[in-house]
Amino acid sequence: MQACYKVFRKPASAQRTFAPFSGKPYAFLLESGRRHRLRGRFSFFSASPFAVLRYEGGRVTVESEGQKKQTGRSLQETLRALMKEYVLPQEERLSYPFLCGAVGFLAYDFGFSLEEVRRRHRPQAGIPDLMFGFYDCAVAFDHFKKEMVVFSSGFPQHGRGRKKRARRRLGEVLQVLEERAGHEMSLPVGSEPAWRSDVTQREYETAVRKAKAYIAAGDIYQVNLSQRFRGRTRLEDRQIYDRLARAFPAGFSAYFRGKDFSIISASPEQFLMFDGQTVATRPMKGTRPRSGRAGEDARQRQQLWKSRKEKAELLMVVDLERNDLGRVCDYGSVRLREKRTLEAYRTVFQATSEIAGRLHPGKDRWDLLKACFPGGSVTGCPKIRAMEIIEELEPVGRGIYTGALGYLSFHDTLQFNILIRTLLKIKDRVSFYVGGGIVADSDPRREYEETLVKARALFEAFKDV
Repeated sequence: MQACYKVFRKPASAQRTFAPFSGKPYAFLLESGRRHRLRGRFSFFSASPFAVLRYEGGRVTVESEGQKKQTGRSLQETLRALMKEYVLPQEERLSYPFLCGAVGFLAYDFGFSLEEVRRRHRPQAGIPDLMFGFYDCAVAFDHFKKEMVVFSSGFPQHGRGRKKRARRRLGEVLQVLEERAGHEMSLPVGSEPAWRSDVTQREYETAVRKAKAYIAAGDIYQVNLSQRFRGRTRLEDRQIYDRLARAFPAGFSAYFRGKDFSIISASPEQFLMFDGQTVATRPMKGTRPRSGRAGEDARQRQQLWKSRKEKAELLMVVDLERNDLGRVCDYGSVRLREKRTLEAYRTVFQATSEIAGRLHPGKDRWDLLKACFPGGSVTGCPKIRAMEIIEELEPVGRGIYTGALGYLSFHDTLQFNILIRTLLKIKDRVSFYVGGGIVADSDPRREYEETLVKARALFEAFKDV
């Protein structure tokens, strides 16, 4: 075995352990803030990848050892070549779905190149459509075994040099872990931004009416519309993440630090999971607020469960996702694995379903991402026309919002969230989007109010404590 690892029993939380790594280049934390044996068992973090792949303005670049080069190949060719070069042998994989591999994001705007939808809005400067770091080391947590593994693969070296690098890099990570006690942060007061939206309530409601007109005309059955909030803060990136994770514990939380920006997410929605054979996606549609008062919460939960509008909305997205998975899965294998269920979060109730299938032997993980991205729950039905209408009705481009963040491991697994309940931070500027699905019987005022319900947790993350 050329890889090296060390096991720790009953470790500190992933958040605390990650602290001294959070400021390093391309640091990431993929954290399960809600415990579930299938969807909340593991958390992972790392930093300092040996290569970084970017796709921006139609150009593919790979940065390695401080040198950035255009590859001269397509994004698909470049990504597949890298994933083919670095494969973790079967005997070194332990029992974790991720130990080393590519971690990063696909911005919503990347979907325009996949679906050939014309962009009306300029992309945000400095934010690529796609970015992945390639990590040779990772710290992995199994929350049910109460175990932490520090793993070092030895990549990008091969042969005899791989074992030597694996040992050296393991030692470097362990040394940083020993220094974690000195990385507590004091929280500045007066850090709550003066939030402002790009649209007024009247403008948002007008957009909803226009969307309903498209539905009545037969262009679409459903479309997701959002609004953006912006502000400034003195909080550091990890301080914001820690606060958001406390305000809205979620199963697919994530922190990703680029060179000039950070993505800070408390996403409750799983976009795609692949375990080497089976693919699963869990679209969410339908939201009601939680107040913490038992009687009121029971009423809101029952109202969501019985809502014909919310049932129809989720059903349309389920059909869309089944169709997307059917493009890359074995014929007849795609099925509804979990019917409509309600999940309770700190500030909201959410309705969700799960669709699963068996990936066709002739397809790979890149085929899977292309077939399903962007997610149907955050675009609409049919997807391409819904994306065109989103570009028309929303005043600014989405950027990372409703994109996906996650990993492609070096042992053929994959997991991505949907980037909702997500902040983008550039220097002292922060922004986030909130939205909802519009159908034929949507009420414009209620749709606007639903976006504010979803924004509550993000507002709370900046309040002084």
